[in-house]
Amino acid sequence: MVRPIGTQLLPSEGTKVPKPFRLAVLSCAKEFAVSCPATVASSPSQLAQIPTLLRGEPGPILLWIGEWRASRVALYVAVIIAGTATFGWALGAWRDPLQGLYTAIKFPLIVLLTALGNGLLNGMLAPLLGTNISFRQSLLAVLMSFTIAAAVLGACGPLIYFVVWNAPAFSPDAQGPTLMMHNLIFLALVAAMAVAGLAGNARLFELLRQLSGQDGAARRTLFAWLAGNLLLGSQLAWILRPLVGSPSLPVEFLRANAFDGNFFESTFYHARHLFP
Repeated sequence: MVRPIGTQLLPSEGTKVPKPFRLAVLSCAKEFAVSCPATVASSPSQLAQIPTLLRGEPGPILLWIGEWRASRVALYVAVIIAGTATFGWALGAWRDPLQGLYTAIKFPLIVLLTALGNGLLNGMLAPLLGTNISFRQSLLAVLMSFTIAAAVLGACGPLIYFVVWNAPAFSPDAQGPTLMMHNLIFLALVAAMAVAGLAGNARLFELLRQLSGQDGAARRTLFAWLAGNLLLGSQLAWILRPLVGSPSLPVEFLRANAFDGNFFESTFYHARHLFP
């Protein structure tokens, strides 16, 4: 027998849940039960929930972050690893297949570390910005946004590899077409990360609006998420470079000077050389 959806996915008794969050869950639960009775009557597999997450439907998503399930978290992590590893291999394969393997290992690590750091950071910032959400709920919401972003990056992987496949032959002299291709791939990396990050966070805007009850508070929280992703994620990507692989440097997992410079300086350098 199915329990009422208003209580089915709320945390168990004894768990302290902010009152605004509980009210938002109950409100969305009623709307979700009316609009999707078949889903309420059955318990879909975790994998079947991915399309709903990609659409950013606030009703079921709000229910999901009310309950911590290891199987759901494992699914999100698996999607993040698969999507970012696919994209990472396509990027690094231009330089060398070994570089592609290294990037496929490092890219999921960058995304997961960014999600963990921003989940904790946003758990502190969200209440100050008007969105009443706990650390656990913040981490789940951020993990969901990165799952959407990873799906977007995974879809871009074949496109990036198509560009790499049709690119001019690699030359170690780092001049002419090779240098131009290196700069182009680096900027494609930046653009893809930006688009995927925006898509992942924008999909959850309605969720933030439901939690806060105010468009202004939801926008402030969303901006804090985006800023945290940009600052933490970009610097982690810089420290764990190379991702694309410089034509004039050997293939290696990490650079000896990993902490020299920053991501934004490198982006400006590549853009200046690609568009003189």
